[in-house]
Amino acid sequence: MARTKEFDPDAALQSALELFWRRGYKATSMADLVAHLGIGRASVYATFGTKHELYLKALDRYGETHQPLLLRELSQPGPALPAVRAVVRRFTAEATDERRRGYGCLVTNTAAELAPHDPAAARRVELSWEHLETLLQSALVRAQAQGELPAGRDPSALARMLLVLLQGVRVVGKASPDPARLRDAAEQALTLLD
Repeated sequence: MARTKEFDPDAALQSALELFWRRGYKATSMADLVAHLGIGRASVYATFGTKHELYLKALDRYGETHQPLLLRELSQPGPALPAVRAVVRRFTAEATDERRRGYGCLVTNTAAELAPHDPAAARRVELSWEHLETLLQSALVRAQAQGELPAGRDPSALARMLLVLLQGVRVVGKASPDPARLRDAAEQALTLLD
């Protein structure tokens, strides 16, 4: 008879995600994970595989929880530009929130730490960025069709600019004690939508 798990794998994955998000991949050892999750090393391996496999599962979970929010924000009916502006301002507010200082974005952190030498991580980062860029572009195309965005503007190029801005906001927000730096940059970028 197989033993039943004495822990909730879903809660353990969420807990691992939070530890990786706070500390990074390399700075989080398997011993750290075992202590943080409160489960045995053998159970971690049996349930999630290696540390790398657990990290990728945590990264997938991060996307599963954050992407639906972006979809809701950017695809709501009515004017589209206010939704785009709200997303940029939300990213900026999160990056300047003292309670989250140092966290950044797990996708952005992965891009900096693992993507240059880890194809599986790089693939997930690229998929996340493509998703965000597509959502932004769709909202901007809708804004243009509704007369909110001037006809001469390129929704695709604007979406890419906003993607790069949002990733930069996450990076600078991890280290900068000056919230005005991020707010000013975001507001300046948003003037390109006028």
